[in-house]
Amino acid sequence: MNIRQIRNATIVVQYAGKKFLIDPVLADKGTYPPFGPGMGYPDAIRQDQFNPLVSLPRSIDEIINVDAVIVTHLHLDHFDDAAKEILPKGIKMFVQNEEDAKVVRKAGFQNVDVLQKNTFFKDIQLIKTKGEHGRGEILKVAGEVCGVIFKHPKEKTLYLAGDTVWYKAVKEVIETYIPEVIVVNGGDNQFLIGGSLIMGKDDVYEVHKAAPNVKIIVSHMEAMNHWTLSRKELKSFINEKSMSSNVLVPDDGEDYTF
Repeated sequence: MNIRQIRNATIVVQYAGKKFLIDPVLADKGTYPPFGPGMGYPDAIRQDQFNPLVSLPRSIDEIINVDAVIVTHLHLDHFDDAAKEILPKGIKMFVQNEEDAKVVRKAGFQNVDVLQKNTFFKDIQLIKTKGEHGRGEILKVAGEVCGVIFKHPKEKTLYLAGDTVWYKAVKEVIETYIPEVIVVNGGDNQFLIGGSLIMGKDDVYEVHKAAPNVKIIVSHMEAMNHWTLSRKELKSFINEKSMSSNVLVPDDGEDYTF
């Protein structure tokens, strides 16, 4: 498999001869207002910075040259207006539930499936996994999310955790499916109230402790105004905890082959 970091949670996964675009955000730098009161969310830092904070590292044509798209949830930083306009309307789309499917179909997409526990794309098994987009009361704002397990007889098992913090269901997925590669979203994005919406450095450490010999890629970094954990700080923490051989923090545009 090959995993290329694009921007924020947008990645391209080449797996068993097929290419998947995950959580496409395709707008130009600075297109959308910052996450915060102006977007109907609690207050957050960097209210003077419009999203995305950085440009795409590759051309749109290259990024969307894929066989299927997986949208783990419909927040603007995972499926934006530009993606709705740019992606071919006949492309295979996978979403987390029927509610999301209705929205995606309304945007004009004609080939939308809801991920289940035993979904197949060609001969690749896709298994929907649970996630919690924060802890406590903030979950009412954050809403439902999912992750995905990729399985194929000729590939390593991949766990794409999605927008989740570390909690028991993530541990259970690791114990059940024994993934050999894990992608986590780790920018510790937050509002000024409610705590972490996705993994911070301590969450990443818990994933590593649960899967000490597994390659872990940390995505969702430094691209939206409400991030609180930088790549530099996370890399320093990774070195401090002696995780650098297995925990990888890609720059936008960087890729890994396993």
